[in-house]
Formats: sequence, structure tokens, C-alpha cells
Amino acid sequence: MSLTEIIKILAEGEVVQYAIPIFFILIIVESYIIYKDEREILNLKDSMSSITMGLGSVLFNLIAKVLYFLLFMYLYNHFKIFEIGYQWWAWLILLFADDFSFYWHHRMSHQVRILWAAHSVHHSSEYYNLSTALRQSWTEWSYKYMFWIWLPILGFHPLMIFTMMSISLIYQFFLHTEKVNKLGFLEIFMNTPSHHRVHHGSNVLYLDKNHAAIFIIWDKMFGTFQAELEEEKVIYGLTDNIKTYQPIKIAFIEYLRIYKSVFQKGVSFKNVFQYLINPPGWSHDGSSKTTKELQDK
Repeated sequence: MSLTEIIKILAEGEVVQYAIPIFFILIIVESYIIYKDEREILNLKDSMSSITMGLGSVLFNLIAKVLYFLLFMYLYNHFKIFEIGYQWWAWLILLFADDFSFYWHHRMSHQVRILWAAHSVHHSSEYYNLSTALRQSWTEWSYKYMFWIWLPILGFHPLMIFTMMSISLIYQFFLHTEKVNKLGFLEIFMNTPSHHRVHHGSNVLYLDKNHAAIFIIWDKMFGTFQAELEEEKVIYGLTDNIKTYQPIKIAFIEYLRIYKSVFQKGVSFKNVFQYLINPPGWSHDGSSKTTKELQDK
């Protein structure tokens, strides 16, 4: 199979491309509702920054998918444990397996600072609307797919895996809104706009909570769940906001912050490694705090 054929297969199988027109229609509808209800106009600079980040992410992810498709196909052809096939029950199992993979990818992206440098892009907006869903990292591809590497070994075909990842991404788009209240019994097992608003909160109570994609069950199982509280209004953005709409800065500013942390006075070689792998907020001299340290106060 040639490189051109692989790119064609991946591009034609990319479910997200069919949802893009719907995304933009809903962004326009939501912005009208926001104006009608609150007499506020959507921050166009912020929304355009988010859209630009999303377009860049599509390009970088296509390149990444080609590389990982080759790797996944190699693992699938030579190391798969089961012949799973494409039956309906295989897709159902894959739905949960993909969601489980996403949970750990997402959770580790909040727990390891060098990974957070990539993922923090998605949290960098101080606004929360459907356009925020498009604010995706340009560098997350470098490690993200490794959390799915067990699936082709288990016996899921790579095209199934990438299709399910796209379906999950589409679902997550609809979570990024304040215009949907709590959804009754669905709040028990599904990730909802309410749960995801918590995830985007910079409030100490809400930090590093609700890493789910589709099912909130993983957060409840692994101790990272937090319900949205009426008395704790969500404050969106980072604990130290970047205050820029420039895509290049948005994409790489956290890497610059790591660079500055590493080259502080008194930082040892061991500290350099710790700044890369420890949680965001860790410091060699205690001058800043991790989420756990803040929440344990």
C-alpha cells in the first residue's frame, strides 16, 4: 500500500470532516442565542483563534495518523491476539475501549507537565462556547496515539480505531456550551456539558477533574469526578492565563514557560527532569503549587 493510498483511505474515512459544516452552523446558532439571552457578542478574536488552532490541528493530525496507521497496521498484522472483525458487538466493545484510552490520555495530559504543554492549548480560552471545542493542540499528536496502541494488538483494525476516535471527538464538540443545563439521569453515566464545564474550570475545586470523553464512569471509578455546583461558578481558562489571541503563542507558550522554569537559578539536572515529568505547578523551591497541593490546603 502506497503512502498516497494510505492518505486517501484516512482522509475518506475521517468522520469529522462530515461534521464540520454542522459545527459551524451550531456555533452561529449558539452565538445568536448568547446575544439574545445575554446581549453579549461572541468574542470574535477568541473564536477565530480557536478556529485557527482547530484548522492547524487537522493538518498536523493527518500527518500523525499516517505515521500511526503504519505502526498500528504493523502491530495488527504481526501481533494481534484476537481476530475481532467488524461485528456490531466489536464496535460496542471498541466504544468503551476507545473511551478508556481517551480517559488515561487526557488524565496524563494534566498530570505530566511536558504533556500539559501540548494539551493546555485546549484550556487556554477564558470563554466557553462551541468554538472553544475547536481550540486543539498542534503538538498533542506527538504522544496521544500511544494510549491507543494496545487496541491493534488486541485485534481491532486500525481503521476501526481511528473511526471511533473521530466519533468521540464529534461527541465532545457538543459538550462545550453553557446553554445546556444538567441532563437528569444522563449525568450519572454520560459526560455532559455540565461535567465538561467543570473540566474547563480554573477554580481550585474543579482542577484536573472530569477527564471523560463520552462516559463519565471512568472519572467516578478512578476518583477524578466532580459535579458542577451552583455555589461554585466555573471560571474558565488557566490558573495563569496567557492573554493572547495569536495562534503561534497559544500553541507554544507553555513550552516557553517550561524553558523558563528549567533555566531558573539553582535548578539541578535532576530538577530539569522533574520539571518535565512532574505535574504542572511543581517547583524545585516550592514557589508554585500542584493541583494536589492546592486542593489539600
